[in-house]
Amino acid sequence: MVLISCGPLLVVLLVVAASPVFGNDPDMLQDVCVADITFGVKLNGFACKNAANITADDFFFSGISKPGLTNNTMGSLVTGANVEKIPGLNTLGVSMGRIDFGPGGLNPPHTHPRATEMIFVLYGELDVGFITTSNKLISKHIKTGETFVFPRGLVHFQKNNGKKPAAVVTAFNSQLPGTQSIAATLFTSTPPVPNNVLTMAFQVGTKQVEKIRAKLAPKK
Repeated sequence: MVLISCGPLLVVLLVVAASPVFGNDPDMLQDVCVADITFGVKLNGFACKNAANITADDFFFSGISKPGLTNNTMGSLVTGANVEKIPGLNTLGVSMGRIDFGPGGLNPPHTHPRATEMIFVLYGELDVGFITTSNKLISKHIKTGETFVFPRGLVHFQKNNGKKPAAVVTAFNSQLPGTQSIAATLFTSTPPVPNNVLTMAFQVGTKQVEKIRAKLAPKK
C-alpha cells in the first residue's frame, strides 16, 4: 500500500533502478567462454566452446605484430584482433587492432556502433578527428607515443599527411565493435541504395554516383 500511495514518481524510479544500462558488452557469467565460431545457433555473441577443448591458442593472436601492406586505394590497412581472431575474447568485452598507413594513407570516415575506440601511435604522425552529433569536428595532430579517443558511434577518421609510414594500435570496449565505413556503406551495399536517394543526399548527378560506386566496388 505504501508503494501505491507514493504515486507515479516512485514507479518511474523503480523502473529506472531495475533497468540495466550497459556502456559496452554485457558482463560475463563464467571464467571463460571461448567462442565456438562454427556453432549454428545465432546468439548475442557466440556460444561457448566445450571447456575440455580450450587451449592457449584460443587466447593468442600474432596478426598485429608486424606491419601490414598498404598498397591499396586508401593507403592503409586495418588488422582486427577481435573475437573472430581470438575466440577467447568472447564475453570479455574488449578487443584490439592495428592500423598501418603508407605515406598519405587514410583510414576513411567510419563508425564503430558497439564501442568506443582509443588509439596509441606506434610510430609516425597522424591527423585524427571525430564529428559530434551537433556537427562539430574535434581534431588533433598526434605523434609517436600519444593517444586519442573516439567516442562510441561517432564518425571519425585518421590521416597520415606525412611522407613516412605510420601505425597505431587500437583498443575497444567490445569483443566485436563492428565498423561501418561511410562511403563504402552507402555506395557498395547489397542491394544498392537507390540512386535517387544518393543523388539527393549528396546533391550530385547519377553519373557521379555510378562513378563513385565503380571506384569503391570490391576488386574481384
